[in-house]
Amino acid sequence: MLSITPSHIIEYLFCPRFTYFEYVLRIPQYEEKYFKVTQGRELHEKKARENMAYLRKRIGATSKQGNQYLTNDLLRGEVDEILTLSDGSMAPLDFKFAKFNDKIYDTYKTQIYCYAWLIESNYHLPVKKGYLVYTRSKNKLVEIKIEETHISRIEKAAFSIRDIITQNKYPKATKYKKRCLSCTYRNICIQ
Repeated sequence: MLSITPSHIIEYLFCPRFTYFEYVLRIPQYEEKYFKVTQGRELHEKKARENMAYLRKRIGATSKQGNQYLTNDLLRGEVDEILTLSDGSMAPLDFKFAKFNDKIYDTYKTQIYCYAWLIESNYHLPVKKGYLVYTRSKNKLVEIKIEETHISRIEKAAFSIRDIITQNKYPKATKYKKRCLSCTYRNICIQ
């Protein structure tokens, strides 16, 4: 069975052809390991050890589960923390090795929406918000509102990715042509 990750969703939303080149034609990106990716992995491991007992009561957390690997019929991923809140809802929390500059990147939001879908699928409880912790800004906590339209967009993307991969569909390119400038597949993509 095909299993999609939040990274697949992020890449697909950047440009659907990314999915085709990497997962149908199996043309690797040949990206070098970035410093932030390596640092981010080390940070997650460190936070998991340090924050085992820490509960964010200020935001209404009554319990938490750390490093939870979740799946549903299409998506899989590991959530840094799953919080149970005092109103009976749940919330994903993700640590970012980044500085907060008064902007939440779409990739971060997409990852939180993916985790929200996974939590709802597994716990059958509502997820109304998620949280990001920016570790390079003194662990600044930022709330992200989650609406049903966000989850629906993630589900739709997951189904589209499944169709591209299982049916060898060549999708339309992104309508945002500036994205092509930084794409690793720009030299082989036929516009």
